[in-house]
Amino acid sequence: MKKHLTLLIACLLFAGSLFAQQHLSFKGVPIDGTLKAYTDAMIKAGFHHKGTYDGVAVLSGDFAGHKDCTIGVYTLKNLDVVSFISVLFPDQETWTSLKSEYETLKSMLTEKYGEPEESKEYFTTHIGNYDNFFVMHALKDEKYEWYTNFSTELGTIKLTISEGEEYSTGRVVLVYMDKANAEKVRNAAMDDL
Repeated sequence: MKKHLTLLIACLLFAGSLFAQQHLSFKGVPIDGTLKAYTDAMIKAGFHHKGTYDGVAVLSGDFAGHKDCTIGVYTLKNLDVVSFISVLFPDQETWTSLKSEYETLKSMLTEKYGEPEESKEYFTTHIGNYDNFFVMHALKDEKYEWYTNFSTELGTIKLTISEGEEYSTGRVVLVYMDKANAEKVRNAAMDDL
């Protein structure tokens, strides 16, 4: 009888694991759980917690071979479940270095996740011969579309270029959005309507 009970429990545990929801991972940690639990996991992964503000934990550390990245871990205040992570790479002062960093990360993401679902890489204003001054000014004025989206069964990864924190700089931004928890956030928002 004890053998049968042990076998039944093992089968139930195995079946439960098959139906357990899977999540997109960031640094090997599934994007799931409460903000505090996820922040603690990121600290164990080597990041430094800088503070938590309005449902966003801000961390810093090295990521994908880049030093001093800023990591944002996002939840909704009324739904304490992590749904997406953003990585802000350090500011770049030249278009050449900014585009090179973007292209390197895009290549790495393509190798890991396959061909992108969507990619747009152009300026919406005339910038001449890609002179650094004009390109950085176009970033500041948001006169560009420069992003690549990767879609997986577990979520979406978006790589983009944006204006930097300092004047006349730009930065690469990477966002990981977990599909299962984004749906929970959406359902909570729908309940508000």
